[in-house]
Amino acid sequence: MMRGLARAVGLTAFWLAAPASSAEKVALQLRWVPQAQFAGYYVAKEKGYYREAGLDVTITPGGPQVSPPQVIASGSADIIIDWMASALVAREKGVPIVNIAQPFKKSGLQLTCRADTNIKLPGDLRGRTLGVWYSGSQYPFLAWMSKLGYRTDGSPGAVTAVKQDTSIDLLLQNRADCISTMNYDEYWQLLDAGFTPSQLATFKYDEQGVATLEDGIYVIDSRLRDAGFLARTAAFVKASMQGWQYTRQNPEEATKIVLANSRKGAQNEKHERRMMDEVDKLLDSSNGKLDPGDYSRTVVALLAGAFAPVITRKPVGAWTHAVYDAMR
Repeated sequence: MMRGLARAVGLTAFWLAAPASSAEKVALQLRWVPQAQFAGYYVAKEKGYYREAGLDVTITPGGPQVSPPQVIASGSADIIIDWMASALVAREKGVPIVNIAQPFKKSGLQLTCRADTNIKLPGDLRGRTLGVWYSGSQYPFLAWMSKLGYRTDGSPGAVTAVKQDTSIDLLLQNRADCISTMNYDEYWQLLDAGFTPSQLATFKYDEQGVATLEDGIYVIDSRLRDAGFLARTAAFVKASMQGWQYTRQNPEEATKIVLANSRKGAQNEKHERRMMDEVDKLLDSSNGKLDPGDYSRTVVALLAGAFAPVITRKPVGAWTHAVYDAMR
């Protein structure tokens, strides 16, 4: 665990109860565009939970060209939302980010194939063309392929990984046998496009031995040595989890809040509302506190494989419960 933090605990009550007039600014960087995936944060802002905690939170959307670890490394964000695989790779490369909370308990990542390709088992993927997101989202895929012993360069006995954009066109236009999907987003886009579940073969990463955590809350580790920052961060996590609790209890209202924060016309209410239900399943029973066992499974998945593991050594100091301890 990180040392030198105990002195900050006594300040937590002050920050949690700070009046709005002295609100401390906090910059939050998301890993994707405004959608139900981040509803808890938008709800916490809209319902005033951050303000009541003495915080003035600015939420900056992400996107395909945004790397949250790079954003926080540049000093443009205080807190980021990122997948653990991406965060651990960034940490190994020198960006000292640490997981302080983990609202998402389960993974929603999938590889979805057209059933008419006759891909039914992981062994059937060999020699196929697979759509993959990059910008940090490729690491679970690379871990899975390494576990299967498949290179991804299209060489004999390998798979061919092609860059997938934000659409599902690779599958619709038969330019890939399978594409990456989230069970709360792109999978449903495929159904809306006319596919039936029986026309799709889906491999859930959670069921393939590469259950890597998604959508955790991260900060630069050295900043937690500052008592004020630790207390502000504790206030942020507590208010965010209030936002997630409200979201789960009021999904219709939460959907409208998300849509109000998205670019006009970018999302539709039916899709966001459906997404809200699927995201609720990923939260599961989580209270936001990282389960060390879930962390260990992620690390094992990223270290494993016949070749080219995603990370090359077991991380040290990559998570802490210091923020949760400061919330007591």
